[in-house]
Amino acid sequence: MSAANHAAPLQDRVRFWSPGALVMAAMVLVGFMFVVARYIGGLGAVTHLSQSHPWGLWIGVDVASGVALAAGGFTTAALAHIFGRHAYEPVVRPALLTALLGYVFVSLALLVDIGRSWAIWKPMIFWNPNSVLFEVAMCVMIYTAVLHAEFLPVVAERFSQGFKVSLSKHSWPLVALAESVEGLLAFLSRNLNKVMWVFIIAGVVLSCMHQSGLGSLLLIAPTKMHELWYTPILPLLFLTSAIAVGFPMVVFENTLVSASFDLEDELGVLSRLARITILLLGVYGALKIGDVIARGVWPMIFDGSVQGRSWAVEVLFGVVIPWGMLLFPAVRQRRTPLFIASCLIVGGVIINRMNVFLVAFQPPYPMESYFPSVGEMVITGGFIAALMLAYRFTVYFFPVLSPAAKEARS
Repeated sequence: MSAANHAAPLQDRVRFWSPGALVMAAMVLVGFMFVVARYIGGLGAVTHLSQSHPWGLWIGVDVASGVALAAGGFTTAALAHIFGRHAYEPVVRPALLTALLGYVFVSLALLVDIGRSWAIWKPMIFWNPNSVLFEVAMCVMIYTAVLHAEFLPVVAERFSQGFKVSLSKHSWPLVALAESVEGLLAFLSRNLNKVMWVFIIAGVVLSCMHQSGLGSLLLIAPTKMHELWYTPILPLLFLTSAIAVGFPMVVFENTLVSASFDLEDELGVLSRLARITILLLGVYGALKIGDVIARGVWPMIFDGSVQGRSWAVEVLFGVVIPWGMLLFPAVRQRRTPLFIASCLIVGGVIINRMNVFLVAFQPPYPMESYFPSVGEMVITGGFIAALMLAYRFTVYFFPVLSPAAKEARS
């Protein structure tokens, strides 16, 4: 892995506590205060959730959108290591880190979201093979473990290159222990890549299972789903949209990180990923639009309802416009328009998940409407800020990015 050999921690290049990092830390602190209030007073203390609307902003953004946007990890890993396109390796580690942190924070968000968070372990013991939600839960748990295994070479590489412990001459047992740990890390750094293909294949399979499983979850509620979104191919739409957003999410993450740390972005690699995105997004868009035409529900798009307008916004700004933009080489080969197109695709998938779980999913006889509370928005913002801080901490101390790239090309 030649690209991996150029990766290095950023602690010698940038300050960790930048003004942006301080703002994110403040957001985390405020969000944590609302989390404490949630556990003291229950969900009703900080949310507008009810019996009519048990799913809210947290499910739409923290869980459904978070899982979809973490798809860049398995798509880039599959491209670089299963299909043998090693030219894309410079973006594999950052994408893998984004996926790992995404799934960790999805799990933490679920602890806040579900009513009895102390019972979250029960699917591991009490199996229900007839439940789609059980399949999703098991796949997410196993894939999170797989992501940790895939990231382990980065940790081993970091510490095997300089694992030093300052001890006095009288603490020889600790010196021996430190030498043993250093030897183990060096062994892992040399040999983990030989078996990593097993975890990469497992990650791709598990991701495909639970990405589509989230769509299958909605098929059990035909009386509560709007016809624009209730379709037998909803699992396929969830899967293809997650695959389509994988590479744009890599472009989005790489552009922001490069600007934040003053690094040279991998524009050549990102441009090639954009070319692949044309096909992937085109497949998803064709399925999405063809589905409403084939089922004869397309007139609902123009009936003036909230659902019709939401569907139109989702497809127009999240699929049609960015797909048209990426057709032009001038967009794919320039940093700003490529970033804009990627933002539209990422935003389109977020809107899709919000539409499916909030706009389309409605009780047959609603007693009240739902709009996210301040507490829900603050906690969601706190989780996003915590994820960004965790990303900054990891690239600061571990070899994930390639800080020497800018000097080499300048």
